[in-house]
Amino acid sequence: MADLLLTALGMGWPVLLFLVCLLGYFWFGIPEPEKKRRAVFKTFIGIIAAVMAFIAIANYKVNFFGESRLLPVSLVMITALAFMMGLYFSNVSALLKIGGFMFLVAAGLSGYGNWLPQVEGGFPPPEVKLQFDAMTKEQLADEGEKIIFGGIGQSKVQGAIGKGQCPLCHGFNEGFLSERAPNLFGIPERSKQRLEDPRYHKGKPGDRDTVEKESFAGAGTAQTVQEYISESHACPSCYVVEGFGLKGSNDKESQMPKIHKPPISLTLGELAAVDTWLYVREGKEPPSYDEIVKAYEKFIPEAERPKPQEDKPAGAGGALMADGSEPVAEIFAKAQCVTCHTIPGIPGAAGTIGPKLVEKTNAPARLRDPAYKGTAKSVREYITESVIAPSAFVVKGFPDNTMPKVFGQKLSAGALNKIVDYLSQLEEGKAPPKI
Repeated sequence: MADLLLTALGMGWPVLLFLVCLLGYFWFGIPEPEKKRRAVFKTFIGIIAAVMAFIAIANYKVNFFGESRLLPVSLVMITALAFMMGLYFSNVSALLKIGGFMFLVAAGLSGYGNWLPQVEGGFPPPEVKLQFDAMTKEQLADEGEKIIFGGIGQSKVQGAIGKGQCPLCHGFNEGFLSERAPNLFGIPERSKQRLEDPRYHKGKPGDRDTVEKESFAGAGTAQTVQEYISESHACPSCYVVEGFGLKGSNDKESQMPKIHKPPISLTLGELAAVDTWLYVREGKEPPSYDEIVKAYEKFIPEAERPKPQEDKPAGAGGALMADGSEPVAEIFAKAQCVTCHTIPGIPGAAGTIGPKLVEKTNAPARLRDPAYKGTAKSVREYITESVIAPSAFVVKGFPDNTMPKVFGQKLSAGALNKIVDYLSQLEEGKAPPKI
């Protein structure tokens, strides 16, 4: 406001000075009291009108090229002064009132248009393709951190999740107790111990008791640290760390998806970047890009290898897992709900880490549970609360803090609404809705 007044005074001081001098002349130069009163009053009205006019002009000058939504105020001020002048200058009253009405209409139209969301035109930004094989180890590590956490420097930010979605299950900081999957701090060194674990059956995949013996027929087992890391990404059920198997599988099946397949679908270059970060962040010399890719090629058949031209920069730390445009089954898959929950009607959703999601049956009973301390009053509200604040009510038999608390930030309102719509229709013993 101060800027407007200074600008207005800067533009209009000669006119205002003239009007003030004219006011003084009328006061001292007209002897008849009645004429003096009319002349002084109209001059005073003129001064007020001039001030309003110059403030209106200054508002345009100061804000026209900015993002201010106050521009229509100028038109409203001009409208007001036109009607005000029309009251006291009867000889041109009609003209002033017509002009004022036109400015009023312009102010309304301008205000409506100015308050609409502003869209900046122009060409879309050029599509960037990453050349992982041409990067230094530091550049690769930076891309790996983006893929895991969504941005450089996000590894220490609670709830930061990137395209790889690894933090949904894994811990990455020393001393962090992971409940759903092993803590990956120190994994380059710990991989040596895994290779020598009798349950791993190094070199003898046929002796394994897991649901998958090899990543594919003839792949064999890992022989080096990098091959072990690659195999654990490409075939998580080939070896399951004790205590982290799918519930009820006796550690013979992993709850982790194959991350080179949908919905995560990391390319070989992205996988190499992720692994490079695992080494570099601990101050260890990583294998070369070619060595890491070769290790993955041992466990991922050529037909399943994502194409290099698909490599694009990873999303930012605030990037959504799902924006709501996807089918509901894809939303469940992208958010990894299928890994932890059994969801009738959703392909692959047979997890046992979390409760079965038949919420038309579950939600009313849980809302009546004396242990329920949440704020929901309906089935839809309960489901929404369970997604964005899972600790509000913890189902008996399932530990608290198992489900991540980031879905309120990682799912759009549209995606969350699709999840709630679907789950609210699921009833125990009845067929799920068609998707």
